[in-house]
Amino acid sequence: MSGPATHPFRRFERGLTGRFTVAVRPSWFQLAKGAAAAILTWFLCLLVFPGQLPIFGAIAALIVMQDNVDQSLTRGIERVVGVLVGISVALGAGALFGPQSWLFVAAIVVAMAVGWLLRMTPSSTNQIAITALLMIALGGLELDYGAERLIETAIGATIGVALNALVVAPVQNSSVNEAIVALTDHSARVLTRIADALDAPRDDAWLAEMLAEARTLQAERGRVHDLLRQARESLRFNPRSRRYRQGLADDDALFQRLQRIVTQIIGMARATADLYDPELVTDRSVIGMVEEMRRAAHDLERLGHLTSDVADAGPVEPPALTQPYTIPQPHPEHWVLIGSLMEDLRRVRGRITGELD
Repeated sequence: MSGPATHPFRRFERGLTGRFTVAVRPSWFQLAKGAAAAILTWFLCLLVFPGQLPIFGAIAALIVMQDNVDQSLTRGIERVVGVLVGISVALGAGALFGPQSWLFVAAIVVAMAVGWLLRMTPSSTNQIAITALLMIALGGLELDYGAERLIETAIGATIGVALNALVVAPVQNSSVNEAIVALTDHSARVLTRIADALDAPRDDAWLAEMLAEARTLQAERGRVHDLLRQARESLRFNPRSRRYRQGLADDDALFQRLQRIVTQIIGMARATADLYDPELVTDRSVIGMVEEMRRAAHDLERLGHLTSDVADAGPVEPPALTQPYTIPQPHPEHWVLIGSLMEDLRRVRGRITGELD
């Protein structure tokens, strides 16, 4: 009785925790660098401005410690600009209205309006409002105080960016090649299943499952695209980028070929599911096309492993494709499906061999 009652609660708990947790823990080294940047900023700012607690600088150092140097630089600029505008808003509001109890409300409204007028990002607009509130809360409505906080923020942002770039700058390309190999293997399996559909009679449930598996290639391709984008960002302004650029360029070139192959395979699966007829398996031209599809699937899987470290684990099988398959006479009833599959198969073969590139 407790099982069914707790099941909705567990789903609610997973949905709640999923909003502030991640599937993979962030790098502890990045967290350590963030803490080191904040501590270093704190003591350095105390030397420069001994009379004030360097809250602005420590916050800036923590914020700019991102997953790559490019993002750190962007956040650093965003933080400094936001603090500059926020200090200006606080000083302007203080000069106009004086130390009133409702100055907080006026500062928030003005900060949001300024961010909107300047077309700043939501995070930058929030930076303006937070800075203005901190200025008012800490009692610093003087120009000298605002200038010191701006310098303090610039120090923290600079230390954070420099530490992230110079101390083992993060590179996010380790999972790109693995994801591309997985996508090629999955695409090859789907192509083999399309061949299986033409090799023996299949029912509607089998065809629906085959089409559903083919459609999952779209999401997997999008995931690889996101990984490549993150890898490119991690190499931008990265002192360690030279040793990784060629490998990433090879992965990118392979993905450009692969994503077109995925498009063709999804189209082949959809055409097969929509126009399928069990009598197709007895057609002589289809029997030959099944063999060519399996050869294409073999070479597609081989293509992914040729450019990966997996190839070092053992010998790679030679290519199976020979000459393009031709049909001398179209089928009188199923020629639309057969012709569509043949054209898609020709394009898949051309992408695998590089002839269409």
